[in-house]
Amino acid sequence: MSLTHLALAAGAALLAATSLPDAAAAAPASGPDARARRFVQQHVAAIRPLDIEANLASWAANVTGKEEDFKKKEEAETKVDLYLANPERFAELKALRQAKLSDPLLARQIAVLYLGYLGKQLDHDLLRAMRAKDNAIQRLFNICRPKLDGREITDNEVRRVLRESKNSTERRAVWEAGKKVGQQVAGELKQLVALRNQAARKLGFSDYHAMQLYLSEQDQGQLLKLFDELDGLTRAPFRAAKAEIDAALAKNCGVKVEELRPWHYHDPFFQDVPAVLGELPDSVYKPLDPIKVCREFYAGIGLPIDDVLRRSDLYEKPGKNPHAFCTDIDRAGDVRILENVVPGREWLETSLHELGHAAYAKYVPRSLPYLLHSDAHPLCTEGVAIMFDRFGENVDWLIAMGANVPNPGQFRAAAMKLQRSRLLIFSRYCQVMFRFELAMYAKPDQDLNRLWWDLVEKYQEIKRPERRNEPDYASKYHFTGAPAYYHNYQLGEMFASQVHHALVAKVLPGTKPAGAIYVGKKAAGEFIQQRVFQPGLSLNWNELTRHATGEELNPKAFAEDLKIVN
Repeated sequence: MSLTHLALAAGAALLAATSLPDAAAAAPASGPDARARRFVQQHVAAIRPLDIEANLASWAANVTGKEEDFKKKEEAETKVDLYLANPERFAELKALRQAKLSDPLLARQIAVLYLGYLGKQLDHDLLRAMRAKDNAIQRLFNICRPKLDGREITDNEVRRVLRESKNSTERRAVWEAGKKVGQQVAGELKQLVALRNQAARKLGFSDYHAMQLYLSEQDQGQLLKLFDELDGLTRAPFRAAKAEIDAALAKNCGVKVEELRPWHYHDPFFQDVPAVLGELPDSVYKPLDPIKVCREFYAGIGLPIDDVLRRSDLYEKPGKNPHAFCTDIDRAGDVRILENVVPGREWLETSLHELGHAAYAKYVPRSLPYLLHSDAHPLCTEGVAIMFDRFGENVDWLIAMGANVPNPGQFRAAAMKLQRSRLLIFSRYCQVMFRFELAMYAKPDQDLNRLWWDLVEKYQEIKRPERRNEPDYASKYHFTGAPAYYHNYQLGEMFASQVHHALVAKVLPGTKPAGAIYVGKKAAGEFIQQRVFQPGLSLNWNELTRHATGEELNPKAFAEDLKIVN
């Protein structure tokens, strides 16, 4: 359940308050509101330079992968941790949180601060130990590259072989090479899990996973109920789609369906559709410059991101983090993305995705207070990014953006099938991630290798490799760098569908959701700015969903996009 149950009327008051004159000028010099304002002002004055220092250090570390840069990152992040760990300031926050503040915008800032401080009310040595272990593992992901026949290969090369090779022996060798980082990380990750659980229990939580959800205004019961509902919704159509995929994969590799193993599925985790089901031709994507296309698209809907691209690091280099991400350095306009772009569909869609995050960060109004100058929740910014990356498979969008598609009708049919399969496949993979992480923190001493493959077999229906007992789960970066987060990607898929359907109904009447591409439609950008970006963090995730779409987050639009219900 949400910690800050602001009523919708209060949410409207929050939005209105952002455009009012400075309320502090007319407020009494004493009383809860005055104390709260002083606390917020003092906090922001102290924390803002620390935030910026930490964000810049993190950027440098992820670009270079150098040990000294990761050391600076760790030191800068620890400064933030230790500032938030101050028990006297936290005691004042608790008192302010319980006071009856008359200014709803101020009350929201206090609620957000309370959550930020709560997770840091720990012994400084424990905070430092967690931060050090976290950074040590993150650096391993940066510097460890798969090796094949003694030759170092990139993550892009791993994916290329898994996509193109018909030789099961070669595929297995490359897949196993891609999992080697898990063997290096697993021991460190178990130690980090123990430290995180130790911290959570000191703060009164059952484990770290439960604590992280609480701090992000979610809870396990709420999410389990939703994921159980999604399991029932997707199980049968996933099984049908996978049967077709399995038949094509088996034929392509010259094996029987029952002989298929994880390395046959093109993506190392089977979180995306293998390129055998209505394959989209590379000839459509390879001539496109992903960055140029994205620059033109976002400008065309009134959300230009040229300044973001100028500050970004977009192409492969040694030591650089192979995983794309977006970061807001200062909540004042310095937004950047990190990518490893090569021509093709994958990086076109990734660029659309990361620049969706960037647009959200850039276009939150500067009038909002620093503490609320952020997305409403990770699932909301993920939803915006997902809403945009889906256009990479839309033939009308591609043609409008200059792609040469020789047979649009054939492409459309293949792309619709591909997108439906992708939504189903990713939904099932999110089940594995969410349930594994929940169970790992609840019982970290269990056989995690077995747990991982039990969940993969149950939800993704992939047979585990025989006679293999390796920590393959640990090769997933998110367990370290984004703990208790992955479920937000699936919630983001739902948010993306719900916002897209609401946008189409409002500003593109008469258009079916599947046919709405936004290209050149500034009204689409205006809707997203006003309904999604403008509130920032002044609303929690469910209130923002209601503000944007008129309903709380639900699976109806997502199910419609899956064509599971009419």
